[in-house]
Amino acid sequence: MEEHLTVGRVAELAGVSVRTLHHYDEIGLVHPSARTASGYRAYSPDDVERLREVLAYRRLGFGLREVADLVDDPNTDAVAHLHRLRGLLVEQRDRAAATVTAIDRELEARAMGIRTTPEEQLKVFGAQLYESIGSAYPATRRTEPRIAARIWEALGDARTVLNVGAGTGSYEPQDREVTAVEPSAVMRAQRPAGAAPCVAASAERLPFSDQSFDAAMAVSTVHHWPDPIAGLRELKRVARRVVVFTYDASTTGWLQRFWLTRDYLPEFADLLVGWPSLADMAHAIGGRAEPVLIPWDCADGFFEAHWRRPEAYLDDHVRRAVSVWTRVGPQAEQRAVNMLRDGLSSGRWAECNRDLVALDAAELGLRLLVA
Repeated sequence: MEEHLTVGRVAELAGVSVRTLHHYDEIGLVHPSARTASGYRAYSPDDVERLREVLAYRRLGFGLREVADLVDDPNTDAVAHLHRLRGLLVEQRDRAAATVTAIDRELEARAMGIRTTPEEQLKVFGAQLYESIGSAYPATRRTEPRIAARIWEALGDARTVLNVGAGTGSYEPQDREVTAVEPSAVMRAQRPAGAAPCVAASAERLPFSDQSFDAAMAVSTVHHWPDPIAGLRELKRVARRVVVFTYDASTTGWLQRFWLTRDYLPEFADLLVGWPSLADMAHAIGGRAEPVLIPWDCADGFFEAHWRRPEAYLDDHVRRAVSVWTRVGPQAEQRAVNMLRDGLSSGRWAECNRDLVALDAAELGLRLLVA
């Protein structure tokens, strides 16, 4: 890149008007702080970096005042901004994918002569669309007692526990004082009567003072956070102990661990591009990582849970409670399901995975981070 870029050149590269850049200058959002050899104002590399962040937030729909607050945050450096922007863009992509899925289902219904209701038609573009997988959770997403025992043991003697990304309340210990945090209204509405009080907030901005809790926990939720590292640091800030149940995608050959991603759904790898390494996540909380084996009869229907029960992945109800299937899109999902169905009927799946039958538990990359 040239050391300094003129206003016209920046406008050309960024795809905005010179007038827009002048406006940003006038309101103090982005000042071209350098000078060309001829004395004209120009953008330094730092100016360009700031402008890149401003334009990215603007294209995500943030207002100018919100953008100013974001780019002026003294606790967020360029790398943190990139992580945040990536998370926001992934969320935007996932919402678009969910919209496409909903439209595809309506097209299928119309092809069969079924007319969707006005309420269903409006939900295609409603704010609750991406949260729609939450309605499937009660049927297949339950507390797996053997995994719960590991999590609760890691909490140690903590009496006050913050459960971040709490969902419907699975894995919340009943013998401790729990406060839940959950951004999804759909999930909050499904929390059972008598469940811990739940606050509507995000992991990256927890509304609690430093060291408010004995422990903070996060179970199968970090992959939904726009900025995982920022969220993990927040857990560390508000609690003296941190326990996180997550996934390791940094080990060489990780995609080959699970037959479903290896043989039927390679698109899973695309979902974890840019995902923080296990070492980075452990470093964010100052902790260690421990492997968690998945029992063959796991009660919690997360993505890897049915590793010895492949027929379960043919069940639409099972898939709808796992965000992976929405995120890869309907074409990849249908192709994987069709291939698996063929593999099961032909015996190819059994031949390729005959060693699994003798296993009571499998190591598929799930990890417990403890600090």
